[in-house]
Amino acid sequence: MKPSVAGLPLLLLLLALFCLSAAHGVENGVSSANVTSPRRSDGTHECIDGLVMPAWRPIQNITVGDKVLRGFVYFSIMLYLFIGVSIISDRFMAAIEVITSQEKEVRVKKPNGDTQIVVVRVWNETVANLTLMALGSSAPEILLSIIEIVAKNFKAGDLGPGTIVGSAAYNLFVIIAICVLVIPKGEVRKIKHLRVFFVTATWSVFAYVWLYLILAVFSPGELEVWEGLLTFTFFPMTVCTAWVADRRLFIYKYLNKKYRINKRGVVVQVEGGDNSVEMELKNDGMKGLEEEMSDEVKDFEQHRKEYITTLKELRKQYPQNDLDSIECMAHELLLNKGPKSRAFYRVQATRKMMGSGNIMRKISERAQSDLSEVKAELQKQDIDEELAETGGSHVHFEPGHYTVMENCGEFEVRVVRTGETEEACSVDFHTEDGTAEDGSDYIGKKGTLTFEPGETEKRFTLEVIDDDVFEEDEHFYIRLSDARGVTLASPSLATVMILDDDHGGVFAFAERDHELVESVGTYDLRVVRYSGARGRVALPYWTEDGTAKQGHQYEAIKGEIVFENNEVEKFIPLRIIEEDSYEKDVLFYVNLGDPQMVGEMFEVYLPSPKRKFSVRLPPATLATIAESKHPDKRTEEEKVALLGKPKSGDVMRAQMRVKESKEFKNTVDKLVQRANASILIGTSSWKEQFVEALTVSSGEEDEDGEPKKPSCFDYFLHILTVFWKVIFAFVPPTDIAGGYLCFVVSILSIGVVTAIIGDVASHFGCTLGIKDSVTAIVFVALGTSIPDTFASKVAAIQDKYADASVGNVTGSNAVNVFLGIGIAWSIAAIYHNAHGNKFLIDPGNLAFSVTIFCSEAMVTICILLLRRHKSIGGELGGDVTLKYITAAFMFGLWLIYLILSTLEAYDYIEGF
Repeated sequence: MKPSVAGLPLLLLLLALFCLSAAHGVENGVSSANVTSPRRSDGTHECIDGLVMPAWRPIQNITVGDKVLRGFVYFSIMLYLFIGVSIISDRFMAAIEVITSQEKEVRVKKPNGDTQIVVVRVWNETVANLTLMALGSSAPEILLSIIEIVAKNFKAGDLGPGTIVGSAAYNLFVIIAICVLVIPKGEVRKIKHLRVFFVTATWSVFAYVWLYLILAVFSPGELEVWEGLLTFTFFPMTVCTAWVADRRLFIYKYLNKKYRINKRGVVVQVEGGDNSVEMELKNDGMKGLEEEMSDEVKDFEQHRKEYITTLKELRKQYPQNDLDSIECMAHELLLNKGPKSRAFYRVQATRKMMGSGNIMRKISERAQSDLSEVKAELQKQDIDEELAETGGSHVHFEPGHYTVMENCGEFEVRVVRTGETEEACSVDFHTEDGTAEDGSDYIGKKGTLTFEPGETEKRFTLEVIDDDVFEEDEHFYIRLSDARGVTLASPSLATVMILDDDHGGVFAFAERDHELVESVGTYDLRVVRYSGARGRVALPYWTEDGTAKQGHQYEAIKGEIVFENNEVEKFIPLRIIEEDSYEKDVLFYVNLGDPQMVGEMFEVYLPSPKRKFSVRLPPATLATIAESKHPDKRTEEEKVALLGKPKSGDVMRAQMRVKESKEFKNTVDKLVQRANASILIGTSSWKEQFVEALTVSSGEEDEDGEPKKPSCFDYFLHILTVFWKVIFAFVPPTDIAGGYLCFVVSILSIGVVTAIIGDVASHFGCTLGIKDSVTAIVFVALGTSIPDTFASKVAAIQDKYADASVGNVTGSNAVNVFLGIGIAWSIAAIYHNAHGNKFLIDPGNLAFSVTIFCSEAMVTICILLLRRHKSIGGELGGDVTLKYITAAFMFGLWLIYLILSTLEAYDYIEGF
């Protein structure tokens, strides 16, 4: 809706009210031009000087033409002031958003016992919405009520209270009607925090019922001190009860919770038709129900899942893009789709209306910046870890494990020095027995290695003793000790495995369980041969699905590996498919078959019935022949063949556990922690604020994602608002003092502009003969609520829940009464009580207006709850026909409220 279009109904309504007031004056036989008393007989006030702005003189004996001209000027000034208060409210809401978006690191424990550090907001969302957010949204109305009391020497006025009730009616009926209507076809929006909505909706209706009670029931025509103070006390009570509902404290802990398992095998808690909690089931059973997870973990997990899902979808849409660009796009979408407060949408709407650009443009720039910072931060951590490991001078074996054949004779052992090498150093070494014994299996040795300056490597030799006796593989150790001028690093103990060469060998995987990251690409699975290395042996292998499925998490393979004579290890290449999953944990298996001798011939002599000759057979064949004979009839060669036959070891089935990439996991964690788009609405310097104030922006992008050039209308809006932009650019930036200084200066500025609005509105009404109560509910309430209208519209379209667009309306309406009426009237009541007087209030039009509003408010809330039925699915959107019916009905309620309140104000219908 363009501002020019929005002003047309106002002009028509203005003309109708002028005619109505004129007819009312004629009907009562009073010429408003000649009345000099402070209150005219038609109930309107004579024009007097305001708190800030004096009345337009002359006051008496002015023509109808002068009235119309003055009314038009006052009306134009009032519209311009509404623009100003919207812009300073933008700064005020930005300060509030920065304050309530402050974050801290919290160490939390997951249901499985793991400890995790997550970044959470300091302010509870519900408390923030009902305190600072509601105050920011309703600041003009609240301050107008307080300023009017002070300006009228602590006497009751009609403008402030009328604006509060009129604003509440507009918010509840018109804004919600627009939100219902603007949802895209086929979509719905539901209130997520239904318990909080019930509480705030109850308080919002009670607030106006209570207002009627103190006006017309408890002490009609008078407000006592206890009534004003109790009205203000209801504000913290509203916040506390909403917080209790949000945190599920007290009675909520004992309410029955229903759980179900969805199609993906996930336990979800169902509340009000909404799956508010989701928790994955592990293969070994549930690790805990929802109440075992803290709110911090749930929020962090939810944001993380959204990021990962978005990343997967983008990889499917843009397979040609590299991972960095995909991550940047995913982070940008996460910032766009992430939860945003009402303040964010309010600031965004105001800036677009005033030609100050679109905040969403900053999100794209922020996404690229965040990704670059995260990558640099992770790289710096890796470098720091590497520097920490290599700091100083260290000495260690390289490698830390040696495998040698029994017949190798001698082999070399290597010791290296890392880090600083400028100084000389030395270290002792000696051998230690394991299953291999010094003197029978190897020759023990000890000594000292001296590294000269700049020298980084030393070698020494060890000797292995060969024999003809078949035996198991054996091992011994080499230990470094007594380092001088250097520090021992791991490994300082090396293991030497001696393989017997008189056997075909025992074959198995080196380890039963393997853990690998999905980003490894190809993983070489090690198969070892021990207790001998004689002959050429083939070993079949194949993969088998577990929770990991071939073609999705890994590539299935089947084949065989061949060990050559004296070869003791081989590797099976496993291809892992990278999915970029967070906290991935899937299994598959690799199996080994029975080993078989192949290729090499074993020379033996076999007797022939007629003559003797020699043949060369594979050892497997000879072993098979020997197995068929009686043990006493086997030859020595056959006995050797049986002893040397290759065998299967203990680990013939390896379990492969595929987990997420550490780099990907760290990147996700960092980006999720930065997924706070609310910080973007703040400013860091006065220079930035003045640049924004003087820059024209269209707030839209072309097909290539580049900002469009400003249109003529954008330049018109900029010229119209540049005065306010420059004036309020002097407000301290939000980065100073955490936003609190901007908060204080902004609310003082709102107070000044609101005081001028109050004076102009009063002059406008008295000039045209329109009562303050009517001016309040029609013009002032509408003017102060326009930014909220656009904010709610944007929130309804962009947010996936209805809380930011609908849920906050009820809370704001309650806060209006408890703060706007509670503070203003409490001050006045205390003032009059201190002077021995009574604070008198004429219930009149206000009590009638409140009654109409309360009746229609309950109808509206019932309609919203009925729309949650599965036939519609949510408070907003749904079937096109039902959308228009609902919106038309709510808009009709607002018109009925305006018409009845206006007719009662001019005594056309009887009030209370």
